[in-house]
Amino acid sequence: MARIAGVDLPANKPAFIGLTAIFGIGRTTAMEILEKAEIPNGKRIKELTNEEIDSLRRIIEETYKVEGEKKSEIRQNINRLKDIKCYRGIRHRQGLPVRGQRTRTNARTRKGPKKGAVALKKREIKK
Repeated sequence: MARIAGVDLPANKPAFIGLTAIFGIGRTTAMEILEKAEIPNGKRIKELTNEEIDSLRRIIEETYKVEGEKKSEIRQNINRLKDIKCYRGIRHRQGLPVRGQRTRTNARTRKGPKKGAVALKKREIKK
């Protein structure tokens, strides 16, 4: 089992799909990495030699921001938006959709579960 950037890559998947298990690497980036390392696309992770895995690891560490480094960069960008109090930062702070989606309906992912309507209690009638 290959381990790159602190992630165990799935052994039975093709190399370009297996690399996408690393946060910050998608299919296009994975294809670029394999091209730089001169590894065929169809080769599976379990078929890679130690030299090929080392070359992949070296290319990823030198060229790309992945995993914790990428997550911290994203977090810093969001905090910068919040600090300068721009529209997107305000939306992040309020927990509402940032990219212009409607909120009258939907938006449950950002807003969380529905809060039920508060029922009014009938006042007891004094006799």
